[in-house]
Amino acid sequence: MLQVSHLNTQYKDGQGRVVKAAQDINIEVPKGKMFTLLGPSGCGKTTTMRSIAGMEKPTSGRITVNGKVVYCSSSGIFVAPNKRNFGMVFQSYAIWPHMNVFQNAAFPLEVGPRKFSRREIEERVMRVLTVVGLENIPDREATMLSGGQQQRLALARALVMEPELLLLDEPLSNLDAKLRERMRFELKRLQRDLGLTTIYVTHDQSEALALSHEIAVMSEGCILQIGSPRDIYERPANRFVADFVGLTNFIEGTVEAEASDGAYDVRTDIGMLKASAYENRKNGDRVLLSVRPEDVELSEAPPRGENVFTGTVDAKVFLGEVVDFQVRLGRRSLMARVHPSLKTPVSQPISVRINPEKCICIRPD
Repeated sequence: MLQVSHLNTQYKDGQGRVVKAAQDINIEVPKGKMFTLLGPSGCGKTTTMRSIAGMEKPTSGRITVNGKVVYCSSSGIFVAPNKRNFGMVFQSYAIWPHMNVFQNAAFPLEVGPRKFSRREIEERVMRVLTVVGLENIPDREATMLSGGQQQRLALARALVMEPELLLLDEPLSNLDAKLRERMRFELKRLQRDLGLTTIYVTHDQSEALALSHEIAVMSEGCILQIGSPRDIYERPANRFVADFVGLTNFIEGTVEAEASDGAYDVRTDIGMLKASAYENRKNGDRVLLSVRPEDVELSEAPPRGENVFTGTVDAKVFLGEVVDFQVRLGRRSLMARVHPSLKTPVSQPISVRINPEKCICIRPD
């Protein structure tokens, strides 16, 4: 298990100003789980991971892995990166071009503090190459590998030391879209099959949702929300999380009354909406409603239920498996993502239903 408590990392920029890159970071990652740090560039996610790896020295806090303290400011403990037994894969795979596949994977064993026999090295290397699907090309030169093969070789090199913790910093960002999708499945399979405790850093929301057991959304050095992929997507804590993780419609409103089953009646500029909330709200509270495009239901015949309106199709974009509609309701436009079987023309009326359970009240700040 990885435990990070009250971690702070700061440094001075070129003009001598203090930059608080990671502020009061608290995370717990159970053994064998994948935990993702998600956020835009400059939010502190890579600094947090480098602090865990020992490549940055934090200002304060405590880091333990499987009960062993690798950093503690109050006790003056700082274990050097090469003695933490962590595996790392970077955005640039840093494959040695003058070595073949086997030599690249064997390199950490040959230069590490522990001495291995030639037979032990061969057994370990071939085992990890088999795990990542490169066992048939151990003699291939690194310069002859495809992008996906280089990524898998970088993983093999990180796994060969049998690390207690695997740290992945944007490992798929250099791959093309189709290969990136395929490697997501590979990564998830490897992590599950090997039971690796993993920290994954990315700015790609779909990557985080697809791979993670838990996600921490970061902004300006702080963690704004930690939760499962479903919780982060369906129950965002604030506007930043809702906006950064996927597409959403924002509707401003005021709470008029508490309805049954914990729902609320919210007055908005498109009319009264029944909405759900995961924090208590009072009458008169200003709220922001977040509605994902796939939860804006469209039909040509008026549906039954609550939150039903009549709008006009402003525009639509065919994306293959789905169609994105822009629907105007009064002065507001909502985005809806629906099955391509719906073919209502632009400028024609259309019925809109917003599922109350998927219409979420969040803090307006």
